[in-house]
Amino acid sequence: MPEAQEPSVEPSLDEQIAAYQREYRDLDPQVEQVVSALGRLNRRMNVAYGRQLAELGISNAEWEVLKTLVLAGAPYRMGPSELAKRLGLTPAAMTHRIDRMAGEGLVTRDRDENNRVRVIVELTDEGRAKWLEAMRMATAFEGDLLQDLSGDERGVLGELLTRLLRRVEDAQPDAGGRLTDLDG
Repeated sequence: MPEAQEPSVEPSLDEQIAAYQREYRDLDPQVEQVVSALGRLNRRMNVAYGRQLAELGISNAEWEVLKTLVLAGAPYRMGPSELAKRLGLTPAAMTHRIDRMAGEGLVTRDRDENNRVRVIVELTDEGRAKWLEAMRMATAFEGDLLQDLSGDERGVLGELLTRLLRRVEDAQPDAGGRLTDLDG
């Protein structure tokens, strides 16, 4: 009977950087440490957030819709085409998502009273309660994540990351949506 294989363990950042330097001598180890740490942090945070959403019985896709409606401000309503545009989805995908969420009581979908052709998606009290609970859970997780940094360090880190984000946004203004162009 063959032995069970251990799950592969991701190399440490130092091991990864050393391997990269071995294969690519022009690598700047400081740059690689920053971008690799950011990438790993992003992946692990997404897993943690996904687990929290699963505890609440909502998917990441549903969270994105709830978040977008909250960002729109009270009364937390928007047309499906605007939602689809903001989330980088096709109208058909958005319709499917709205159908599912309406069935779960997270949103309503009604005709606009001023324009009967137009549909309005609105956050329900239950949808807002799920959003608030997800925010409470995320706030606790994020506070724990940053507990070893002083207020000043958090401020500096926030400023530095915002500068990096602006550089990427300026260089690639269309990179905020889905990666559909990379899927094929």
